[in-house]
Amino acid sequence: MLYVICGPPASGKSSWIASRARPTDIVIDLDRIALALAGPDAPQWQHDETLLRVAHRARFAALDEAVKHRDVVDVYLIHTMPSPKALARYRRLDAKVITVDPGAQVVRQRVRDMRAPGMDAVVTRWYRQRKRLGSQAVTRQASREW
Repeated sequence: MLYVICGPPASGKSSWIASRARPTDIVIDLDRIALALAGPDAPQWQHDETLLRVAHRARFAALDEAVKHRDVVDVYLIHTMPSPKALARYRRLDAKVITVDPGAQVVRQRVRDMRAPGMDAVVTRWYRQRKRLGSQAVTRQASREW
């Protein structure tokens, strides 16, 4: 099965996956990919444009290969804010799209506590897009405890 996990920064997407994925499952996380490609002591969440471009290409390649094996393992893809085109592709792949959202207040506090100041703009954009797309954006809402 392919699971696409969406949600604003610091919402608990990685924790949601960690509580469900088995060691043999595949987890495709842009932040982890970027960190693996970055030089020593690179910041965990603040990546420069060139590194992100390379990491995005690696994520696309990983997903293309991983979906070939979803009959053997579960594939978890973190995609914070998928476009309508990306969502359509995920639906064609019979993915379960899950949104992890503990609420704007919790997310903003976590971002203040754990992330770079610029991430607040991503949170604002995520909630605006979510409001604009409404229920089309997800097929299932994860528990608010995340």
